[in-house]
Amino acid sequence: MPFFDREIDITRNIKIIEWLKSELITDVANLFKVLVNGIKEEVHESVSEILSNIILISYLLGKRLGISYNAIEIKIENKIKLGLIENHDIEKHYGDLSELSRHLNLSRLKKMES
Repeated sequence: MPFFDREIDITRNIKIIEWLKSELITDVANLFKVLVNGIKEEVHESVSEILSNIILISYLLGKRLGISYNAIEIKIENKIKLGLIENHDIEKHYGDLSELSRHLNLSRLKKMES
């Protein structure tokens, strides 16, 4: 690859990283705004839309920073396992980590069956 092309690719990657960072911050701000000002019927749809954007942007940002999707998922799994071992408050009071772990395992099994 010629030097000029490589330089353009690096510049483009930096611009995309900066754009993803700004999108992430915007979505976090939008989440806070919806949670403060939301109307009950609209909150569920808005929050699920915003949270899915945050997750998507996080994966894409990781990819641009050289972190594979698989590596991100392994980190998530490890954090869930640690939370279960340490009996994190969200697990102790609500069982959310166990539920999330089951969900991710079932999703993975469904993908393998397809």
